[in-house]
Amino acid sequence: MVSINRLDQSKRAAVIRCLVEGNSIRSTVRITGAAKNTVVKLLAELGCACAAYHHRNVRGVRVKRLQCDEIWAFVGAKKKNVTLEQKAQGWGDAWTWVGIDVDTKLVVSYLLGDRGRDSAFAFILDCAERITGRPQLTTDALKVYPDAVEEVFGSNVDYAQLHKIYGAPTEEDYRRYSPARCIGCDMKTVQGDPDPKHVSTSYVERSNLTMRMSMRRFTRLTNAFSKKLDNHGHAVAVYFMYYNFCRVHQTLRVTPAMEAGSTDHAWEVEELVALLDHTPG
Repeated sequence: MVSINRLDQSKRAAVIRCLVEGNSIRSTVRITGAAKNTVVKLLAELGCACAAYHHRNVRGVRVKRLQCDEIWAFVGAKKKNVTLEQKAQGWGDAWTWVGIDVDTKLVVSYLLGDRGRDSAFAFILDCAERITGRPQLTTDALKVYPDAVEEVFGSNVDYAQLHKIYGAPTEEDYRRYSPARCIGCDMKTVQGDPDPKHVSTSYVERSNLTMRMSMRRFTRLTNAFSKKLDNHGHAVAVYFMYYNFCRVHQTLRVTPAMEAGSTDHAWEVEELVALLDHTPG
């Protein structure tokens, strides 16, 4: 097994490429020959570098339509099975809040937290600080959104909530672990004058599906879930950096960052790894 100090740039890139394409830590170890601790340490260091780069550079984005949603995962164990001691260590449900620009598919903002008011406010505030112009915002029907949007945006937003109505799951759904079937949607204008034709969360939900397929720790019904909250956050930061700057969108034919004007080329994974060389300290 190879330690992190002995990994060259191409080997580091191979490790990260495995992780962002849906491989677990252990399968990445088997594929690349790097030690498990090396993979985890590289993920942690690059996660911090990616989060810092996103914080500094994904700003001033002109957004006409913004869609927001939350995607569920858990660390260590699901919330209902966590003891008080484990909860203090960060175990339990972990929600990733995602805000995506519909036109460029750029993930403007993301936040790892719970599904409460404080997380909603922090997430909406971060979205507002990164975009320019008056956006049309669509979220799901989570009750903590309206107060957060009003407090952050004031009157400078056209905001609607989309409430999806699901039918009762059948016995076959339970056997196949299938989600309940959506039987309708209810649109609610919360603020401003949103265009009903563009009230949708389809793009952010599709982005969340890509996220779930691209990070092994988000895969349901496996033992690949995150064991530490910090590592979960590092993986999320690396994934979104890869998604925005490296992964060519099939419809756009360029990366979301290129479409948004944040870069002039699709980054190679080696460029992503090179962020480590520019991290302060």
